[in-house]
Amino acid sequence: MAYTEVAGARVPIRMWADPSTVEDGAMQQLRNVTTLPWIKGLAVMPDVHYGKGATVGSVIAMRGAVCPAAVGVDIGCGMSAVKTSLTANDLPGDLSRLRSKIEQAIPVGRGMHDEPVDPGRLHGFPTANWDGFWARFQGVAEAVKFREERAAKQMGSLGSGNHFIEVCTDSEGAVWLMLHSGSRNIGKELAEFHIGEARKLPHNQGLVDRDLAVFVADTPQMAAYRHDLFWAQEYAKHNRAVMMGLLQDVVRKEFKKAKPAFDEVISCHHNYVAEERYEGMDMLVTRKGAIRAGSGEFGIIPGSMGTGSYIVKGLGNADSFQSASHGAGRKMSRNAAKKRFSARDLEEQTRGVECRKDAGVVDEIPGAYKPIEKVIDQQRDLVEVVAKLKQVVCVKG
Repeated sequence: MAYTEVAGARVPIRMWADPSTVEDGAMQQLRNVTTLPWIKGLAVMPDVHYGKGATVGSVIAMRGAVCPAAVGVDIGCGMSAVKTSLTANDLPGDLSRLRSKIEQAIPVGRGMHDEPVDPGRLHGFPTANWDGFWARFQGVAEAVKFREERAAKQMGSLGSGNHFIEVCTDSEGAVWLMLHSGSRNIGKELAEFHIGEARKLPHNQGLVDRDLAVFVADTPQMAAYRHDLFWAQEYAKHNRAVMMGLLQDVVRKEFKKAKPAFDEVISCHHNYVAEERYEGMDMLVTRKGAIRAGSGEFGIIPGSMGTGSYIVKGLGNADSFQSASHGAGRKMSRNAAKKRFSARDLEEQTRGVECRKDAGVVDEIPGAYKPIEKVIDQQRDLVEVVAKLKQVVCVKG
């Protein structure tokens, strides 16, 4: 058994992290989750840290219930990566132009496109479900319907915080493109609306933490949340696909002579809910800061903006509900990082990477994150490493 079992109220806490290294607040959150009447299992990833309601880096399996705060406000946040035919030798010595071209093509921060991106103009973009996807927006909560135009213009944009776009090389010299983003403002507003609705429901009044308020099966509130949740998860997937299409277009133009080709894109959510079956029961599995790692399934586990990232293949470990970590995980809060580190520290820790090195992104400094190599090592029974990547360009909002 590669995990450590810690006692919980209704189910044990299976930890792929050393409990002694997890901050007290996060451990209390994990214990709180095990008090929920609907819980059937809790798996904790090596990148675990304190979050709102539920920790980041936890996998919560429940029967007939789902907790919107445990999904998080960036519904469907996740990763996409693709291997290209380019090699490190094709890259110029000065990568500032490439970074600039990426930033021109893909809005970052709170930015959006002037007009919605037409996916039909993106090379190889799967447009079959596009109209049906947008038609389902008419069924979302009335409180956020006025955001439709903004949602359309933010489709194919990065956001800020820990979201990024990278150009990387692997240990064999192949160039990869990688990005991290979610459902943008529309996902955030849908999440906040439903978290507020859940907190009002009578069955949630006696919970140890009101942030763990749930919707239960066969209720109109659950039906409404499921509709909006799955729509936002699809938005996030499309958002990454549009960005990846735009990113590939930049690479095609910048490396026209090399005629770059691209493998099939790997894509995975790490803040989402899935309907899965374990121990003979249909469950709603919430992965908050965790990826699905079913047998043979590809996943992406990034480090920070100055370290490496990993392409992995799942081993289908049922003890973790076929899950693995979503990244290195923070070891200090954003405020703590800003107090401890300076722009000069950031410059030192991102040496050799073409990226922002100003005070505005100091909270994303590598020193604020756990060592990615150790995080990978702690889950050798969950995933196998397929490739290790090192970024040479990192775009942040």
